[in-house]
Parts: sequence; C-alpha cells; structure tokens
Amino acid sequence: MNDSITISIVTHNSRHIFDVLDNLKNELGFKSKYDIHIFDNASEQSYLNKLERYGSFITLHACKENKGFGYGHNQVLQEVETSYGVIFNPDVLITKDTLDKMMQRIKKEEQLAAVCPKVLNSDGTTQYLVRQKLDVFDYMLRFIPFQSVKKLFNKRLSYYECRDLPEDKTSYIKMGSGCLMVVDVDKFKQIGGFDERFFMYFEDNDLCMSFGKAGYKILYTPFETVIHLYEKGAHKNKKLFKIFLQSMVKFFNKWGWRFF
Repeated sequence: MNDSITISIVTHNSRHIFDVLDNLKNELGFKSKYDIHIFDNASEQSYLNKLERYGSFITLHACKENKGFGYGHNQVLQEVETSYGVIFNPDVLITKDTLDKMMQRIKKEEQLAAVCPKVLNSDGTTQYLVRQKLDVFDYMLRFIPFQSVKKLFNKRLSYYECRDLPEDKTSYIKMGSGCLMVVDVDKFKQIGGFDERFFMYFEDNDLCMSFGKAGYKILYTPFETVIHLYEKGAHKNKKLFKIFLQSMVKFFNKWGWRFF
C-alpha cells in the first residue's frame, strides 16, 4: 500500500466533468496525495480528446463499451494499491479541505468502510440522499409530480429521506450516496466492490448493504459538504427510468422485497 489516495470518476459524455476537473485542479494543484483516475465508458471521441488535454493531472482509462457505473469504479479501485479511495461522481464539486477532513475521519475508526458528506444543491439547499431503509412505495412516491400527494405523505417522506439527521454531530447510517463517498479500499475489495449487475442506480445502496452485511460501518458527516449538480435523469428520461426500474427489481430481489 502507498500513501496516495485514489479518486475514481466514471464518465460517459458527462457534461459537468470539465468543471469538476477544473475545480479539482484549482483545489489540489498538480502535486498532491490525490491521484485522479477517470474511467470513461465509451464516450464520443471529441469528449475523450478534451479529457486528454488534462495530461498528467489525470489517469485516463478509456473503455470501448459502456458497462456501467459500478463496473468502471471496480476497474479502478480493484487494481490500485492505495489504502483509501474516493468514489466520485462527474458532477460533484468539492474542496481539498473537505477531502482531507473526510480522510481523517475514516482513518480514526477501524470498523469504518465509508464516510459520506452532506450533499448540497448549487443553491445551498440539502439533497436528502441518506437512507436507513428502502421500500417500493417510498421510492416511487418521489417520482410522483403532484405536490399535493407528496404533501399528504410528507411525514413519511421526511423519515424515508432521513431529514432528521442531526446537524451538530456525525451519525452511523445504513446507506449513503455514491455521488461522493470515501472508502477503505481493502474493505471495498473484500466485499467484491460494486455488484456489476447494477448498470446504474441502486449500486451505491447495494454497496452499503454489503458493507453492513460484512460487519462494517458507514459514517455520515454534516460538517463536510459537497455540491452535487444533480439532474434527476430518471425523472426526465424514459430510457433512464426503465434502467432505474430494472435496478430496483434487482436490488429487492437480492435484499428482500419491502413494499411499504
């Protein structure tokens, strides 16, 4: 194991990646303990050409076939010899200070497999992405466009989205968001990394469930924040919604069905 830390980013014509890399360049510079790996899933050649302009600031892995989010991260994190890694979406902005503090947290507790930050929208409002349980009703309720229906179930949604997590202390959680997650690489390898049957969606929930099954803990910290340029693709795109439903079925088939 070496002292560097692997940042793993999976892309597929991801439109925010260049803002993300420019932000990382400003925050980290060219000489830091963080090694940035971009695993690209069959993006257009012009997109790859633009990535290549970042030169030695990144290590670019170009795959000719899009095999999904989890596959890409596995190809990076299963091969590196670093102790810690950062699962990093191509639409997340973060500071070096936040990365450093999250690294300090995961190093403090032997049983920690992952640390998840508070996730914000670009306007500073909170994205409630932590989960302590999953069921079909609550998942589908979030897709209903009628605010009157959501208002009717507001208390239930609030519990589902863990809106009551304390702001003045860290918490152990069951599932955190894969948009940004610091992980212990040995523990990640021990559980087999991401289940590649999930092309996208639910793969982070599944990873967290696997950590828990292996006896490890996941820590949520409200003191470290990131900005997630979240576009809710499955809410807008029929093809992505179909993939979402397929992944949901795979998840509940694997972990047990819970409808309400």
